[in-house]
Amino acid sequence: MEPAQPADRTPTDTTPAPPVARSERSPRDMAISLLVLLVPIVLLLAFYRGFLGGDQPSTVDPAPAFEQARSAGAFPVSEPTGLGEGWRTVRATYRAVEGGATLRVGYLTPEGRGLQLVQSNVPPERLLPTELTEEGQPQGQADLGAGTWQRYTARGNEQALVLLQQGRTVIVIGDARDNELREMAAAVD
Repeated sequence: MEPAQPADRTPTDTTPAPPVARSERSPRDMAISLLVLLVPIVLLLAFYRGFLGGDQPSTVDPAPAFEQARSAGAFPVSEPTGLGEGWRTVRATYRAVEGGATLRVGYLTPEGRGLQLVQSNVPPERLLPTELTEEGQPQGQADLGAGTWQRYTARGNEQALVLLQQGRTVIVIGDARDNELREMAAAVD
């Protein structure tokens, strides 16, 4: 063991440090490497969007949900008829809930806006605040088809048309334009 050395002593080993290896790559080489990686990614994305319809929402067949609601017999079920081209069903569910049952069918309108058709036997005093939020307020009548529909404000920028019948409430709600809301309400009525 060596004896302790004073703190102001300089080391006697004067061997030079090994030279730092300098990279042989230039910024141009890095740009080419990134380009080689980005080209396949862009091609895959274009194929996904262009040929596989990657931006399009998946559509569903609403028939099983309508059939399930009809066979449950909780309320009269109306299926929309006579809708123009471009309407796409994106979601359809029937579910028994506390105090009744609810059929929900979500659509994309021909203009690409969202719209939901809700049919339920849940009492309106419980259903409307749930579907339209507490801020939902009646805005007057809208005469469509055989029934008298009520206009309501709804969540956010959405509007709703509500048809109150004995044993059933029908709600057409969404951010769709008024003509599309009316078209759906007339198709259900």
